[in-house]
Amino acid sequence: MIRMENLNGTRVTVRGRLSYVHVFKPHAATPGAEEKFSTTILVPKTDVETKQKIDAAIKAATELGVSEKWGGKMPNTVFTPIWDGDGVNNSGDPFGPECKGHWVFTASAKVDYPPQVVDRRVQPITDQSEIYSGCYANVAVNFFPYLFQGKKGIGAGLGNVQKIKDGESLAGGRTAEQDFDVVDDEDDALY
Repeated sequence: MIRMENLNGTRVTVRGRLSYVHVFKPHAATPGAEEKFSTTILVPKTDVETKQKIDAAIKAATELGVSEKWGGKMPNTVFTPIWDGDGVNNSGDPFGPECKGHWVFTASAKVDYPPQVVDRRVQPITDQSEIYSGCYANVAVNFFPYLFQGKKGIGAGLGNVQKIKDGESLAGGRTAEQDFDVVDDEDDALY
């Protein structure tokens, strides 16, 4: 069961696949940038209900932006954090194959607000290897309006993370089991 108080309509719990996971240790997206906790969330396009909740939260955040951040006026362009995984990213490059058929967005939190990371039973996860690019999770997200260097938009704030199941790793690396066989004691004589 997912529970989340939503007083102003901007908060939603999103179920999806995680990528670029930095929920235990903050990470700078680019050299010299502010370090933040973050993860990219892949929401299947077939999950229409979750997408509707995200859209409603973005709409509520946009209304807050008009009333509290943007001087009472709706900007001509409001930048939103949601991307179509079948299209191109903000650099103009196509998304990776793992994003096909998904809505894609990154949620982040400042270093002062680390997310709590829990398992299906809401017990803390301390083994950082349990949360990785490719696992599935519920993620609490707060959409918020911003005004930064003249750019008006909606950001995605990272809340708590609940791992719900394992998935195929997106890291692309091989496991030791894939690279090596068990070495017998008799093999020691060879060296």
